[in-house]
Amino acid sequence: MREAGKQFSSHGSTLRALEPLTLDVEPQELVAVVGPSGCGKSTILNLIAGLLRPSEGTVTYDGSEVTRPNVRVGYMTQKDTLLPWRNVRDNVGLALELKIRRTPRGAADSRIAEMIDLVGLKGFERHYPGELSGGMRKRAALARTLIYEPETLLMDEPFGALDAQLRLLMMDQLQRLTQARRITVVFVTHDLGEAISLADRVVIMSARPGRIRRIRAVPLPRPRDIFKLRFTSEFAQLYEELWDELKDEVAKGTEN
Repeated sequence: MREAGKQFSSHGSTLRALEPLTLDVEPQELVAVVGPSGCGKSTILNLIAGLLRPSEGTVTYDGSEVTRPNVRVGYMTQKDTLLPWRNVRDNVGLALELKIRRTPRGAADSRIAEMIDLVGLKGFERHYPGELSGGMRKRAALARTLIYEPETLLMDEPFGALDAQLRLLMMDQLQRLTQARRITVVFVTHDLGEAISLADRVVIMSARPGRIRRIRAVPLPRPRDIFKLRFTSEFAQLYEELWDELKDEVAKGTEN
């Protein structure tokens, strides 16, 4: 993103969502974006995905300007959006039915089985979303996104609705899967601890209109023990440092 900003117009009024900002994401990097509600975090993902066009500046992917939906990225939102009338197998395989990803039946069956096994849902292929726990639904949604074999994964607070224990399990699984498959990730979250646990770099956003207040590298070695990391002094120091940057913006966000 190069000086990319976004404003929305409606009924004669204009809302500035993002001030022009510049952000580079390296291949196989996991970048977390943190900020108060309404600061434009989701707008950044929508610009990268090509679902929105910037009001000024440019968004490029692998050297080419993004001017239409970017089929080289996968997008996972807070809602799992599983189709309730499809079982796990059919939900995961949905992407392979689309014309853009047309896959021969035998190859598709093999890929679906591999992906279901990868996220730990083997044995639940015939279960419907209403028969699954929240964590299992998230794993199914993650499998459906990864079966695209995206180079980059965009995630918009995907674990926000889960309880603390399930969030840790999903964070650990995300870390393992994306590293094993060498996927680049841009991860939006309101949870600073989640950002530090997962990211190579954390982007701190200001209150609306959003701008980048700070980008901080996370010098914690990988693989990380997601379940114990928060009890280390290194984590505590990073959290305190970044919270000092974030807390004033959170307060401003509640005033907007």
